[in-house]
Amino acid sequence: MYNPQLETFLCVAESGSFNKAAEKLYISPPAVIKQINLLEESLDLQLFVRTHRGLMLTEAGRSLFQDTKYIIQYCKDSVTRAKNAMQNSTNVIRIGTSPMTPAQVLVDLWPKLQENCPNTKFQLVPFDNTPENAREILANLGQNIDVVAGIFDETMLNLRQCAGLEISREPICCAVSVHHRLAQKDTLTVTDLYGENLMLMRRDWSHYVDMLRDDLWKNHPQIHIVDFDFYDVAAFNQCENNNCVLMAVENWRYVHPLLKILPVDWGYTIPFGLLHSPNPSPSVKQFLWAVEKTAKL
Repeated sequence: MYNPQLETFLCVAESGSFNKAAEKLYISPPAVIKQINLLEESLDLQLFVRTHRGLMLTEAGRSLFQDTKYIIQYCKDSVTRAKNAMQNSTNVIRIGTSPMTPAQVLVDLWPKLQENCPNTKFQLVPFDNTPENAREILANLGQNIDVVAGIFDETMLNLRQCAGLEISREPICCAVSVHHRLAQKDTLTVTDLYGENLMLMRRDWSHYVDMLRDDLWKNHPQIHIVDFDFYDVAAFNQCENNNCVLMAVENWRYVHPLLKILPVDWGYTIPFGLLHSPNPSPSVKQFLWAVEKTAKL
């Protein structure tokens, strides 16, 4: 597995000193220094330079720092996959959850799902919603995570090499800070957005978002569109901190406590459902059939 000295390196880089890192790790400063020296020696890299202001990362150190969190998380996920492989999980459906991919829709369907899948159990697998994790998880559905709930379209499915079961069409809404002028409203019109910075996912991420984008660009140039690359907590923070308006869906109402999600009268929707492997196992296939049947009731 990964070198445990990477966790020490990460702590030192974030703390800016050996002493502070030692306090967080509950070991002595000499022990921290020794681990960093061993790591630098094994990698044949200088990771830090000592200055009168404390420790500074070298160029090599900054590069390693950017990848270290992903390396550690990936290795932890590998252990989870190995443990799952040891268990008899034939009737266990592993549901990936993150702030952007809440499992509430399955919780709501669960009483009816039990009628069609009486022996099926859920296992919630939380994950950090980063671009790297999204690529890794969606490209390998069926290994340590079976399904993830979220919005999608064919463009996104092809990009991520996965399949999707549509449960509903969710109205495209807008999220605003509770301190924003629009937060006093219960619903929005398109003209309410005039003069606002509207955050939309970049073009070619979703056909449905692109249709909305083209409509606004052609018919409502008074709305300033701001592109961004990935839905994560940072995007919600950007919306709140910069007093922007963020394209959202109602299922994200609990992602950020200082944002309010409002419906808009523009009539645009986007598919919402379960992302899964293109070749699901028999138990997952049975579960997806039950979800589809239950969702239509």
